[in-house]
Amino acid sequence: MRRTIAAKELVTSSGLLEDPLVTMDGGRIVRISTRDSEAITQVDHEFPDCTLTPGFLDIHFHGAAGYDVMEARPEALETVARYLARAGVTRFLPTTVTASLEATSYALERMANFIEADTSTEAAQAVGVHIEGPFLSHTKRGMHPAEFLHTPSPELLTRFWEISRGHLKLMTIAPEIPGALETIAHAVSLGIRCSMGHSAATRAEAIAALETGVVSATHTFNAMSAYDHREPGILGVVLDRADLYADLICDGVHVSPEAVRLWLRAKGSDRAILITDCLEAAGMPDGKYKLGQTVVHVAGATCTTEDGVLAGSVISLDRAVENLQQMTGAGLPVASRLASINPARMLGLPETLVPGAAADFNIYDVQGRRLGTILRGVLL
Repeated sequence: MRRTIAAKELVTSSGLLEDPLVTMDGGRIVRISTRDSEAITQVDHEFPDCTLTPGFLDIHFHGAAGYDVMEARPEALETVARYLARAGVTRFLPTTVTASLEATSYALERMANFIEADTSTEAAQAVGVHIEGPFLSHTKRGMHPAEFLHTPSPELLTRFWEISRGHLKLMTIAPEIPGALETIAHAVSLGIRCSMGHSAATRAEAIAALETGVVSATHTFNAMSAYDHREPGILGVVLDRADLYADLICDGVHVSPEAVRLWLRAKGSDRAILITDCLEAAGMPDGKYKLGQTVVHVAGATCTTEDGVLAGSVISLDRAVENLQQMTGAGLPVASRLASINPARMLGLPETLVPGAAADFNIYDVQGRRLGTILRGVLL
């Protein structure tokens, strides 16, 4: 059934569209126009004084609502997908954590099943898989278990690719370890986007990775060697290169407000990406939880291993958008772009605000509060 929604503004890739009219049919966008350009007799949903943003895309997500995506059972993935939709996330990449090859293979196969299944009308859509590990640096592995790290190789990546039935969209890799550049080149040939992270790479090693095909950086500042003015290393390259995307966990725990502001100034509104690195403890009370095969202690907004190492977050992406505005003074158009348009472009996904695209939007009031989500044309 064809329906039209109207609002005060719509956040687009080129700025704000005033007085937008969005016509939808069958969960898809039919047309985007304005009141001035189109004579319309009926508006089905009016959102006066409200701003529409594209639905959010979380490219680094490990779990929520008591479920870890490594479990990969249909009911677990369906539960976390429903949780995400209620937080304004309409698409996501379930993200593996370094584990045994058997556990990783199990998760990849079942994630592929979920991606290929019909998603319920109230659940975010899984649009691919992000593998975080096992190709990480031992010195910057963070909470990833050392015993399950592997030397990168095109052969092992091909194994993961085949098990996932071609649904790998993003790979985090430390570019300095032996075999990394060959594996990055192979990933590019398969259409997998590569992000460097969990890395102690030097400046030269990071630049070599970019020249081989890396397009982004994983949770900037975290699990990276510190900046030095003579050997800026991976962090210096990440902040300096205008052609590199860089994502960040904006939960007030992983990165200080000063560093968030530095990151946003360096990357700008076109290359900065917001992520959550969210764990199964999101939406749950404090206590003990799992990330893959690792026990994680959650107290408030802080998640740590038994050894006190930071291990992901419990933030939602809509809260990260809110935090970014508070920490940097950026407006909703910029903050929402970092959670929607930028990650989609980094992954090479089709544009979202065009005829035929899913009718996925978030609704914000004049105070900047998210009021709800339109998911494939349905108001949640």
